[in-house]
Amino acid sequence: MTAQVKFENVSFAYDVGEEQTLALQPTSLEAPKGDFIALVGPSGCGKSTILKLVSELLAPTSGHILFAGRELGAEPVRVGMAFQSASLLPWLTIRDNVMLPLKIVPPFRAHYRARRRGEYRDRVDALLAQVGLLDFADKHPWQLSGGMQQRANLCRALVHDPDLLLLDEPFGALDQFTREELWSTLQDLWMARGSTVLLVTHDLREAAFLANRICVMSARPGRIIEDRTVDTPRPREIAQTFRPEFVSIVEQLRELIVHPPAAASLKEAAQ
Repeated sequence: MTAQVKFENVSFAYDVGEEQTLALQPTSLEAPKGDFIALVGPSGCGKSTILKLVSELLAPTSGHILFAGRELGAEPVRVGMAFQSASLLPWLTIRDNVMLPLKIVPPFRAHYRARRRGEYRDRVDALLAQVGLLDFADKHPWQLSGGMQQRANLCRALVHDPDLLLLDEPFGALDQFTREELWSTLQDLWMARGSTVLLVTHDLREAAFLANRICVMSARPGRIIEDRTVDTPRPREIAQTFRPEFVSIVEQLRELIVHPPAAASLKEAAQ
């Protein structure tokens, strides 16, 4: 399958004064269209750096990032993002918050004035209905719980049909039961829309429940030490995450993070 996103020996170093701090070792990664990849590993290993590189917030120090076979930046790539903080604008209603990308992102913005009360409103309301928030469309963020705000955040990230959905610890600040509820919500949204997803998370259960593939990264300077397929059929149920075969996946991931293989061992395995 052709890669939609491809990293070719991409590295990144931060400038600290006159010195450079290597955050990401040369890394290669391919994500076919519609894939769901979770990035896991210790803090500071370069997971979020990969998202920033894909979204062009950072430029690689070396290597190449391709999108649909062309150098990233050659053509606009429509990106949706959701972070740990929902970052909804408090003076706007939930509907207007979700509609923001349609006001800003091409080609939608060219038609915003003409369609905001018709087609665009219908598009937003359909998404809100899918996540159970349509009855709260006219409320403001401060009137909603944290979990409800994150539902709206996911809707905002998806309303403009992004080519890439980048998620950086979107459920990290929520309680366990709300997180699990939103895992199912995100799974449903992804299955319905088929966006290519890169998820950064510290929650190994979350990664194993949501992703098709899990890339385990080493401590800084980060490198991918394992690219594991999760072939559990979909739709997945939360109850499955407590079964022995699922717990085994989580334990294996944890072991790789706590006791990563040496770089020499990885090189020998690749030869």
